[in-house]
Amino acid sequence: MATLPPILIVDDEPNMRTSLEQILRSEGHGVASVGSAEDALRFLGEQEVLLVISDARLGGMSGYELLREMRRRWAGLPVIMITAFATPRLAVEAIQSGAFDYLAKPFAPEELLHVVGRCVERHRLMRENTVLRSREHQRFQLDQLIGDSPRMRELRGLIQTVAPTNATVLILGESGTGKELIAGCLHSLSRRATEPYLRINCAAIPEALLESELFGHEKGAFTGAQRQKAGRVEEADGGTVFLDEIGDMSRALQAKLLRFLEDGSFTRVGGNDELRVDVRLVAATNRDVVELIRKGDFREDLFHRLNVVQFRPPPLRERGDDVLHLADHFLRVYGPSLNKPNLRIGRLAQQALLRHSWPGNVRELRNAIERAVILETAGEVRLESLPDFALEARLTVPTAEPAVIRSLEEALIDYEKKLIINALDKCRSVGRTAECLGISRHALRYRMRRLNLQSEGVNEDDPTTDLERGHT
Repeated sequence: MATLPPILIVDDEPNMRTSLEQILRSEGHGVASVGSAEDALRFLGEQEVLLVISDARLGGMSGYELLREMRRRWAGLPVIMITAFATPRLAVEAIQSGAFDYLAKPFAPEELLHVVGRCVERHRLMRENTVLRSREHQRFQLDQLIGDSPRMRELRGLIQTVAPTNATVLILGESGTGKELIAGCLHSLSRRATEPYLRINCAAIPEALLESELFGHEKGAFTGAQRQKAGRVEEADGGTVFLDEIGDMSRALQAKLLRFLEDGSFTRVGGNDELRVDVRLVAATNRDVVELIRKGDFREDLFHRLNVVQFRPPPLRERGDDVLHLADHFLRVYGPSLNKPNLRIGRLAQQALLRHSWPGNVRELRNAIERAVILETAGEVRLESLPDFALEARLTVPTAEPAVIRSLEEALIDYEKKLIINALDKCRSVGRTAECLGISRHALRYRMRRLNLQSEGVNEDDPTTDLERGHT
């Protein structure tokens, strides 16, 4: 259960404040107290509270005036009104003004605790509703990890194994390979599924604000900090926090994150009180962590603490026919919304999709299919409706891990295959591709057969060139 905010007592009698504080603290509630409605309004402007318990008669602004002002500024905050001058008319006035409940002095401690208990249950239900609403647009399901390649089957199996545990997870992979989807599935299949799931993109938040976003801050901690603010780890208490692009986090904040990972403890920016929450952490990066450690940009001890279980989603170019499975999925997503529900992918378009190296991975494929659905006027996606991939083929594919050492022959074969694929995508004909590569069409066809490259989708009607007569 998440840590509850404190209860605010408003009463101009010190003995009454002390008595109420003792009753509430005996049940484990956090308590703050003030002697006037004016002080209460200032307090509420600086800090979140669970509920307010106010005397009806106060020096200065009355409890009823405080109640009306709170309805205007904090409409959802419960107020319990207490008074020694109880009448049915005043009780009705209090309830009609928006009080959660009304207690007449003297009252038994059990009466007060019963009403407070109802407020706590209301707070819990509202929090659960907020969590459920936030999950409506991000329901992560295992079947969203589309593909039947061996590595994808292995990935889904590992998620099912790790999700029910509280293990910290590190996801390493290129941009667009589904790291956020993996993190969401780990949460939705865990025992924390009904609790909050919060994502923080460490690269998208300025370094000076990231610590405050993560751990919160106290009033006056920095310019613009006009009131206390809970951090995302507090909001996610009991649930999961996904730290995306953690490789961009500063070393100073890495040290604080390491401490948090040890026992869930932290302090807000500008604060001294040590707080503790129960949060599962999932982190991800598309950068080479080993290289970052060597350069001194990432703490090795933090890497080992995060790396309890490691996931490496494969890049799309290594997933074979999964490209076509994903393309069909995106057709089903975009086709109906554009009034083209029966589109399918033509044979030549399929070959082009399989030939491309997809440096942008699944995200790039999704964009390509969306574009094709928008442009296509026939009953199937044709080659002409796809991007020509000339620009994309020039992109350097980022690596999330050091290159695997291979034999020289394997490296040369891989380079030759990529070179021919890029030339075919750019030239769109056998003759022009052969001319561009400085070999004959016969030699090009021989290499394509040896490398298991398909020739569908490229033109054959080029005239014989001098290169074809002079080169082998």
